[in-house]
Amino acid sequence: MSDSVEESIDLKKVYKGSRPIIATVILLGGTIGLLFAIGLSVSFGAADIDFGTVWSAVFQFNPNLTTHQIIQDIRLPRVLGAGLVGACFAVAGSIMQGMTRNPLADSGLLGLNAGAAFMLAICFAFFPGLPYMYIILFSFFGAALGAGIVYGVGSLAKGGLTPMRLVLAGAAVSALLGALSEGIAIYYRIGQDLAFWYAGGVSGTKWEHLKVMSPWIIAAIIGAIMLSKSITLLSLGDEVAIGLGQRTGRIKFFGSVVVLVLAGAAVSVVGAVGFVGLIVPHLTRFLVGSDYRWIVPCSAILGSLLVILADFAARMINPPYETPIGALIALIGVPFFLYLARKGGKEL
Repeated sequence: MSDSVEESIDLKKVYKGSRPIIATVILLGGTIGLLFAIGLSVSFGAADIDFGTVWSAVFQFNPNLTTHQIIQDIRLPRVLGAGLVGACFAVAGSIMQGMTRNPLADSGLLGLNAGAAFMLAICFAFFPGLPYMYIILFSFFGAALGAGIVYGVGSLAKGGLTPMRLVLAGAAVSALLGALSEGIAIYYRIGQDLAFWYAGGVSGTKWEHLKVMSPWIIAAIIGAIMLSKSITLLSLGDEVAIGLGQRTGRIKFFGSVVVLVLAGAAVSVVGAVGFVGLIVPHLTRFLVGSDYRWIVPCSAILGSLLVILADFAARMINPPYETPIGALIALIGVPFFLYLARKGGKEL
């Protein structure tokens, strides 16, 4: 059988295995679920507020009412930030898994989150009071630094990169960058400033943060959707993608830029929260098939829903105190990672 015939058969299998009806249900139902989750999360907390008050605070804001101020200034930006962060991590994970054909790929496991957090430590130590726009740019650079070191270390092993080697390199580099961040925090006495990012949470999200990060995130997600068809072909292997006319180098470059923007923006808000980009793409792929034209947007919806609900649970477990959302997601993510590792890094 010729290579072109084999490539067309592989492509037919991918599209035949996709489930556009289920994907459409996820997009529509997930959007409705997101709206409900946002309303639920805004309404409940240390002070419970009924839905009617939430509605009036959003559409008929009265600055003289304390409940309206709580909703507008604290809860609403927090919940919207959680949704954006969830979409960032989930889409970044799906793009990484598709480009590298590595089912264990995740911005947290491959050093991007740790690299971004390391650069945040440098920002607080050497550039206090830096505008948020520059903090995001430092996070982008840190994510690129972490990923570059991980891939460099992983490629030094005899036999090249494998999913497990990449994850082991990611764990080692993340530990190193985390230790350096801690050292900077202790020496420069900025541990209190960094504690929020280490714990992982969206309680400090403000409207000015959303105004700065939203354009980056929206542009990156649109870019991911535009690349989704090419990512589907890459997930079949470089040879198949090249045989189907894809410029794999260019696709991987733009895909990497999208991942760095998403991971950097997310870490600058929520901190080094892991496993969202591991869990959500696998669940999405299981539900909608292997076509990334559906995986990317569905991952964005499900990732947003996961982080919003995790943040809601973090506030409700022991009010008025908060549990780090990173710890709650890790309760799901660690067993899921061990399950994948036990399977040898194979897909669900």
